[in-house]
Amino acid sequence: MTGTAHGGAANLIDGPGTSETRWRRWPGLLASPVLNVTRWVSAVIVAAHPDDEVLGAGGVMSVLAATGARLRVIAVTDGEASHPGHRDTAELVRRRAQERAEALRALGATDAEVIRLGLPDSGLAALDSQITAAFEDLVTGFEVCLAPWESDLHADHEAVGRAARQAGKQTFFYPVWMWHWARPAAPSVPWGQAVRVVLPPAVAARKQAAIRCFRSQLKPRAPGAPPVLPPGFVTHFCRDYEVLFPVVRL
Repeated sequence: MTGTAHGGAANLIDGPGTSETRWRRWPGLLASPVLNVTRWVSAVIVAAHPDDEVLGAGGVMSVLAATGARLRVIAVTDGEASHPGHRDTAELVRRRAQERAEALRALGATDAEVIRLGLPDSGLAALDSQITAAFEDLVTGFEVCLAPWESDLHADHEAVGRAARQAGKQTFFYPVWMWHWARPAAPSVPWGQAVRVVLPPAVAARKQAAIRCFRSQLKPRAPGAPPVLPPGFVTHFCRDYEVLFPVVRL
């Protein structure tokens, strides 16, 4: 997880956020219809930064890997902006790529193909056409595309989501930062379209193990500095289900 919010969204992302306890008390989440993904034979999972795909759709990836579905991960950036001022950016890039590889193993998805585009972390907002062109080729032949939600209030996530909307035939958005800044029943969130993918206990455990692989994001970036992914934020992704928003094409 890296990059920046945009405009007034920075206040929402930097704010205290909505606790996982509050989300769990809201019956609206469990009212979403259940989506059976085991029939999918192939899927592309798009990530703006290393860890996005695991946080938002790691459970789906694990379920699909167990069924033998063909998986492709499109890594749009290498997450090099997660630690501003890092003395060795190349080393950070290597570390984040290794963490993703470990996470895929934890999910049981070692056969997933990873394609790194190497676009600039925190610089995707101005690259819509370039990202869309890349996706059009890379999603060809796949049944489903999963991507960060285009209204996540995070500039990189939104750029990737917009491109996925244009390129994918059957696309689902996975929210990430939304769980932090939104509130239950918030009208800005398309709850009426939401679907829920139930994660069996073993899958939920594999997802949590995969999240723990992103050590660079879970530990303080510097003495006295908070981690990129604080514990309270991570709890949003330790549920026994994942929420997706199907893309409604006009």
